[in-house]
Amino acid sequence: MTGKKFTVLDLLNLELSGYDALDLKCIAGRRGLPRAITVPEINRPGLALSGFLESFAGNRVQLFGRGEAAFLQRLLKEKNIESIKNFFTQDMPCCVFTYNLEPTEDFRQIAEDNCCPVLQTPLSSTEFSNRIIRVFSNQFAPHQILHGVLVEVYGIGIILNGHSGVGKSETALELVERGHRLVADDIVEIRCVNGNTILGRGANTMISHHMEIRGLGIINISQLYGVGAIRDQKEVQLVVQLEDWDSAKAYDRLGSEQKYKELLGVKVPVIEVPVRPGRNLPIIIEAAAMNERLKNMGYNSAKDFNENVLKWIETGDAKTVYNSNDDSY
Repeated sequence: MTGKKFTVLDLLNLELSGYDALDLKCIAGRRGLPRAITVPEINRPGLALSGFLESFAGNRVQLFGRGEAAFLQRLLKEKNIESIKNFFTQDMPCCVFTYNLEPTEDFRQIAEDNCCPVLQTPLSSTEFSNRIIRVFSNQFAPHQILHGVLVEVYGIGIILNGHSGVGKSETALELVERGHRLVADDIVEIRCVNGNTILGRGANTMISHHMEIRGLGIINISQLYGVGAIRDQKEVQLVVQLEDWDSAKAYDRLGSEQKYKELLGVKVPVIEVPVRPGRNLPIIIEAAAMNERLKNMGYNSAKDFNENVLKWIETGDAKTVYNSNDDSY
């Protein structure tokens, strides 16, 4: 993760809902909420509580489930709090108790003395682990800001690139009119998740679904076309480069050579679409999206065309057609 550090307080303040919600609250050690979370992993501290601190992953979020909570109760009965004191000598970001479990009073007090946040969630240990790993995967993912428009066309996430004024927003507006969805206009933030997936969203979620149309001004897509015309984020699966028509440039007419653009180390297919009066860009982009879906399903139109031409030549039909042509005038 680059830029601003991610703290325990940031973790508590994340606006998550549904299957991503962590439902965390702080029950002790509030003075330590500014502690930074530097590692996108969690640790079960059973051995550390017993006093074995060698190779202890103290830089991770410490997860306390039913087993760890039962062990703390045992330490309380045995009046053995030295292990807990030694545990808190490690500079850990925070401790999280699942199942709404309560730490012992000794544990809570030592956490307060060491300014270590203690959090609580009603989720099970397994469910919380799955959710917080997803959160960390997003928060710590490499990210980058792009100038362009991100739309979803037939389920394919497409970034429209091109110089200012080439018609990116107008093309995206026509796609929305045809039933597709806008993710972000003008400023797109992309993140590399799991090392091979590029997720895109608006860099500013408050204005990402607004669009600037020259001569018209700022419009709100969700208000004009409804919430079905927008989505918050989408995987980037295709880049469409819009550029002014250049008669001297040889554009790909077969599509047999796939070009790629590297985004955060991931190669994403890219196509160049020349812009000039009379070309219906939305229909071209729709066809590109459907063609990309076919490629993902294992069918390549250009490859199939080449194979059919070769078969036609091999059967001798091409020679028959050539010889039958009358070139006399």
